[in-house]
Amino acid sequence: MTQPTDLPTRAARRIDPCPDSGPDASLGPCLDRRRLIGGVAAGAALALLPGRAAAQAAPPALPAPGSPFSEATVPDLARALGNRPFAAQATNDVPDALKNLPREAYEAIRLRPEALLWGGEPHGFAVEPLLRGFYYTDRVALFLVEDGVVRPVTYERGRYEPGSDAGAAALPETEPGFSGLRIRARFGERHQDFAVFQGACFYRLVGRGQEFGVNGRALMLRPADPRGEEFPRWRALFVERPKTPDGPLVIHALIDSDSLAAALRLELRPGETSTAAVTATLVTRKAVEHLGLGGMQAPFLFGPHDRRGSDDARAAVYAAGGLQIRNGGGEAIWRPVRNPETLQISGFLDNGPQGFGLTQRDRAPATFEDDVHHWERGPSLWVEPGERVGEPGGEALWGEGAVTLLEIPSDAEINENVIAYWRPKAALPAGQEVRVGYRQSWGGEPPVAPLARVTSTRSGRGGATPRRLFLVDFTGDVLFTPEGAMVPLDTVLIAGPGRIVEGATRWIPHPETRTVRVAFELDPGSERACELRLALKTEGRQVTETWLYRWTP
Repeated sequence: MTQPTDLPTRAARRIDPCPDSGPDASLGPCLDRRRLIGGVAAGAALALLPGRAAAQAAPPALPAPGSPFSEATVPDLARALGNRPFAAQATNDVPDALKNLPREAYEAIRLRPEALLWGGEPHGFAVEPLLRGFYYTDRVALFLVEDGVVRPVTYERGRYEPGSDAGAAALPETEPGFSGLRIRARFGERHQDFAVFQGACFYRLVGRGQEFGVNGRALMLRPADPRGEEFPRWRALFVERPKTPDGPLVIHALIDSDSLAAALRLELRPGETSTAAVTATLVTRKAVEHLGLGGMQAPFLFGPHDRRGSDDARAAVYAAGGLQIRNGGGEAIWRPVRNPETLQISGFLDNGPQGFGLTQRDRAPATFEDDVHHWERGPSLWVEPGERVGEPGGEALWGEGAVTLLEIPSDAEINENVIAYWRPKAALPAGQEVRVGYRQSWGGEPPVAPLARVTSTRSGRGGATPRRLFLVDFTGDVLFTPEGAMVPLDTVLIAGPGRIVEGATRWIPHPETRTVRVAFELDPGSERACELRLALKTEGRQVTETWLYRWTP
């Protein structure tokens, strides 16, 4: 699978709110904010979309400084862009000193706390422009929208803390261009990093007290396709100043790619579970046969049921343990993810899915035993589809299709090798405009109540070669009587191909944790892949999630 050259950073460090204040203090008054917001002269260089210069046809103009902004501004830009031939962006103009910085030195370059845009304002959000450098070579035009007026963000070297001698030597006097932005937000009385938009069209959010983990992808085109994946890119980000102290933060994004241009409106709200309401307007230049909506990705290096190739003192390394689905029929599905030896592509056919996401269910530090990266603090990402609107004819993009899971071999935890997205069955023809919406929840685990959920999957050598033993734990009050006795259970267990070893399936109840463990053995024979399906019923009624698993050697 083709990988982008501008990979997302592993983690974002905390920002101290202001000098001489603790990390949990309120964002105090932050000085000279407007020195980073250009006037007409300073913003003139941003008047055109970044792209190939001179020989190419001029791209449509971005709003001039001081221009009015409305909900139609960015969709109109996407239409103007999508009705022109694609012009790839020049990325070879990043200063070598910034481009050649090691990851740690690049990430240590931060905007000074007193220079955070909107720092200390009642709405509690603060914006940090991110410079180009390291992997991040795309130029992204950044704008603030204040009182309905566009104000471009510009660069001033003195506003940045270099973080290291290498960073100080790399910071240029003239503008190197921006690669994206970081958002800081108030969570009750505390402030923390909340969102990052950087790299291709990646972005990520966290809930209260969490650390960055799973990444969202605004659009996906031809992932794991033999023709190669096409990576849409951020071209401009417009951040609206919230109108009320408790209002959301709205970001309007302009995206460009060979096959289409797009405008995204993201309404962000921080909380225990942070949310993003997303509306996208897609303008196709070419026919799009393989579109990914609600895309997300996370690293899975090894875990209890898959330690392939791991020589690591830690107990586990992953940001999401499984793919969770609530399909159009209301069935709750849990699919543990793996780090396979070969690329694995799974499609879960559906019509009108209720939701899906990469979920981190393991919240105990002992699960991971990692003193540096707290995997247990990362968010789950859950997507709930909306309806396509404003499109004459055709089926809804959230109608027939498949939740698609890619599992890519990986030898490093920095690789986000588990990818999930919704693939509509219908293709989009060239020259079409489509609007589509969905809602994301970044935080704790999506509920599966009143069903018992899968809380553990383990596997190992079976009673004889090539048999494999599986231990699957289901946890929930529905599995036990109030007195603690296990209710009568029937096991629905299917393998195909391969077979379940007769007489090897058993239940092990653990009333103290309201858990029932199902132990069984798979005989794959000579097969190289076996699909497994397991659920528990009582009195003909399913009382657990459906556990799905693909075994490969």
